[in-house]
Amino acid sequence: MTVLLGPNGSGKSTVFDVFAFLAECFESGLRRAWDRRGRARELMTRGADGPLTIEIKYREQPGTPLITYHLSVHESGGRPVVKYEWLQWKRKRYGAPFRFLENREGQGQAVSGEVPDAEDQRVNIALNSADLLAVNALGQFREHPRVGALRTFITGWHVSYLSADSARGQPEAGPQERLTKSGENLANVVQFLGEQQPQRLERIFAALRARVPRIESVLAETMLDGRLLLQIKDAPFDRPVFARFASDGTLKMLAYLVLLHDLDPPPFIGIEEPENFLHPRLLNGLAEECRTASERTQLLATTHSPFFIDSLHPKEVWVLWRDIKGHTRTRRAADLSGVPQFIAEGAQLGDLWMEGHFGVGDPLTEHGGPTFGPS
Repeated sequence: MTVLLGPNGSGKSTVFDVFAFLAECFESGLRRAWDRRGRARELMTRGADGPLTIEIKYREQPGTPLITYHLSVHESGGRPVVKYEWLQWKRKRYGAPFRFLENREGQGQAVSGEVPDAEDQRVNIALNSADLLAVNALGQFREHPRVGALRTFITGWHVSYLSADSARGQPEAGPQERLTKSGENLANVVQFLGEQQPQRLERIFAALRARVPRIESVLAETMLDGRLLLQIKDAPFDRPVFARFASDGTLKMLAYLVLLHDLDPPPFIGIEEPENFLHPRLLNGLAEECRTASERTQLLATTHSPFFIDSLHPKEVWVLWRDIKGHTRTRRAADLSGVPQFIAEGAQLGDLWMEGHFGVGDPLTEHGGPTFGPS
């Protein structure tokens, strides 16, 4: 579990969007993800002349070799071009890593097989366009299982932009197993849970009732025109309330619980500012739900709320700020001078942040670096 904390404009949403950008590159293509974000003008750091580079390190399973994926993109004629894309892994403790996939502007080489090695034959690859990702193309073929594992990993990410207004919609009836990123199919997922996983649905209702005590149940009813109507029943009343008249906070809490109680969760979940529309006293419980979910997946959240981070550990919180050159810097709360000592004496992270003990992350102070603590 990782939570990003910092003032407006410190870069939290940018870090969050890196994951959304990569996922979109694999789902709908680099060109579309690039254009949606304003192309190089908005994607590049101000004053930089490229390329845009993203590098992630991951393991397919605990204990398996560390794999690195590198993607560098520059722009030519208003369109993105893959300058350099590669995959490598280090199977042994010692020795140099082995690069088993390389792609430059649609031309490259790849080593196939379950365990690609330097002794295996390299095969030339030629893509139809310089803005296509080799991992996305080769990852669909059985002979490239390592590449396919990365593609499956990234396309499985759930970068959430849950909206209460989206959850109020009336989608076509039909059970759906997983919540979309905006939550417009919440009624479909409730229908699926009621039909296929009633025990999980009851656990979600129990967690919801613990935070919104008057909630009795949530119903997904199919109307005559084939649409699905989400209804929320309060305990004191006989008739439920239509979702479009329910509070934003109730709908968002329900959507978060559906997402976090997934029996087979996405490999990565991102939630931006979960505190929106929720009462501050509910945020401690939501943070605990996030931590429980992080035992089965990786979870990243951004927040402005001291109440949300009050129940977090210093090692889970990263503080972001911008230096005097305008670039984003970050440091883990556990590494800020004095914070571990305060926590050991019973202090809470939210209080320490609001009282200025972090030394950075104060929106009213211009920081060129931490005012105290390790450099």
